Amino acid sequence: MLDRDGFRPNVGIVLLNQKNQVFWGKRIRTHSWQFPQGGIDRGETPEQAMIRELHEEVGLQREHIRIVARTRDWLRYEVPDRFIRRDSRGFYKGQKQIWFLLQLVGHDWDLNLRATNHPEFDAWRWNDYWVPLEAVVEFKREVYVTALTELSRYVPRNEFRNRFLRQGIRPMDADQMQSDIPNACFELPPGASFQPDPQSGNDHA
Repeated sequence: MLDRDGFRPNVGIVLLNQKNQVFWGKRIRTHSWQFPQGGIDRGETPEQAMIRELHEEVGLQREHIRIVARTRDWLRYEVPDRFIRRDSRGFYKGQKQIWFLLQLVGHDWDLNLRATNHPEFDAWRWNDYWVPLEAVVEFKREVYVTALTELSRYVPRNEFRNRFLRQGIRPMDADQMQSDIPNACFELPPGASFQPDPQSGNDHA
C-alpha cells in the first residue's frame, strides 16, 4: 500500500525497559541491528499496526506495554534504487513512518522472537537510548535521529541521560558517534525485502 507520492506507511517502535534502555534487535541471519518496525496494512491505524508488529517481531501483547508517546507527523525517507525491487521502481519511493515510544511493563522473559513462523530477529539486547547510528544504513539515519530526538522529551527523567547533550554532539552529527556494537553492519530496510538488483551492477551500500 503506497500513498500518492510513492511512500509506504510504516510504524517504528522504541521500546524502553525500566532503565530507559531500548530494545535493539539483530536481523535474522545478518549482523544488522534495528528497532522493531513494519508496514501498516490497509484499514489499520498506526496504533493497531504497532500492536500487531510488536507481537509479530518481539512476541509482546498489548498488556505488556504502556504507550508513552508517538511522533506528531510522518517521518519520511527515500530508498535508493539499488535497494528497490526492479518491478517496484518508478512508483515506490520510500517509507513514511509514525514512531511510538513504549514502556515495557512486563518482563524480559515475555519477549519472544519466535512468536510467529516468520521471525524478524534472531538476537536482541538492551542498548543505551542513543543507539549507534553508524549501524543504521545512511539513508535512514536522519529519520532515526528525528524520531529519537522528538520522543526523548517523553522518556522518564529518573534514569535518562541525553547523550547528545552530555557529549556536546548535535543530533545531525550523530553519525560521528562511535559504535557500541562491535562489527555491526548496516541495517536493511524494513522487511529486508529490498535487495540490490543483480542486473544493476551495484553492491550493497
